[in-house]
Amino acid sequence: MTRPLKIDQLLCFSVYSVNHAIARLYRPLLAPLGLTYPQYLVLVALWDRDGRRVTELGADLELDTNTLTPLLKRMEAAELVTRQRNPEDERSLIVSLTDEGRALQEQAGEITACVVEAMGGDIAELAELRSKLHALRDRLDAR
Repeated sequence: MTRPLKIDQLLCFSVYSVNHAIARLYRPLLAPLGLTYPQYLVLVALWDRDGRRVTELGADLELDTNTLTPLLKRMEAAELVTRQRNPEDERSLIVSLTDEGRALQEQAGEITACVVEAMGGDIAELAELRSKLHALRDRLDAR
């Protein structure tokens, strides 16, 4: 290539702009629950498997501990999660859902339905796109 690409030709910009569009989509859906998008992701991870170490949660969400800790502190203050020392390793913390955090899971189903509809409603197409994005991420991580 002899000349630089235009911004709309860059895959990295497409992924970046889609990420922002998804965050904008979720914002009004999560606002009535008092949640931010990152807080929602933490809850989704804990709904899948509760009582996890902070480091494990951070790895699954691809967040550093110094990013995740303030987020968890805010969620603890909102009584959505608890953070307790791991009895097997005092250096680590276990994050668990509270009753309030668990109760939000039912409402999350409605959010998922709204998001799927906004994304075109074709579950198979969205699953294929997600698989392709995961494969791309894995190739990039392997470098």
